[in-house]
Amino acid sequence: MSLRGPSEFLAGSRLVSRIHPSPNYEPRRHGFAPDLLLLHYTGMASVEAAIGWLANPVSKVSCHYVIDEAGRITQMVPEALRAWHAGASHWQGVDDINSCSIGIEIHNPGHGQDYRDFTDAQLSAVEALSLDIIRRHGITPQRVLAHSDVAPRRKIDPGEKFPWARLAAKQIGHWVEPAPLSAGEAHVEGDSGNAVMRLQRQLRAYGYGIETTGIFDKHTRIVVEAFQRHFRPALIDGRADLSTIRSLDALLAALPANAAV
Repeated sequence: MSLRGPSEFLAGSRLVSRIHPSPNYEPRRHGFAPDLLLLHYTGMASVEAAIGWLANPVSKVSCHYVIDEAGRITQMVPEALRAWHAGASHWQGVDDINSCSIGIEIHNPGHGQDYRDFTDAQLSAVEALSLDIIRRHGITPQRVLAHSDVAPRRKIDPGEKFPWARLAAKQIGHWVEPAPLSAGEAHVEGDSGNAVMRLQRQLRAYGYGIETTGIFDKHTRIVVEAFQRHFRPALIDGRADLSTIRSLDALLAALPANAAV
């Protein structure tokens, strides 16, 4: 598929309000078809600034859809094509996340600017579009992810304010109620041993890009923070406390058979 002109492609969903094509796309690689839905925030002051940047050939970034705070959906790249939204990333042994994913940018200025709650209209649009994409492409719940999951060293979006539990109630994404916070010991950066090895194995089994070294290094802390930001957002500190470990174990136990690697 190719774009024949500035607006000459059909919307991928009946929910799309407008088409604003980006030149930043290419064919999907490795024979991949979309089987992963990746959610982002724009991290810019206005949605129009974000769309302008995503459509700028200088930026070398794009996405399939943008959702503004009123819930309006703009499509920028056809779903059949590879948009440039994930960057250097990894999930379940795959490094080219752009080729196997559909990317939705949800407008929010983000951390360091005016990180705020996502609006109800916006979240309703996220739910409707996500369900449409999931049903058309057969995307499983455990492959609806945050940008921070696949690129934890670089990204923290859509962040701890994003209501994953609300989406899961609509059958979007994989979720279990996080284990409650409690006082006690935790595995922290600098630790090593069999317990750290088990933690790394569990994170890797869920899909995160992490080696099983038995050493709680900086990368392990960053991955733990990414896990907490998505699945235990009440406290994001990179410490693998009992709540974090129990939440991870529960998520793995709730996966369909053979879903984890």
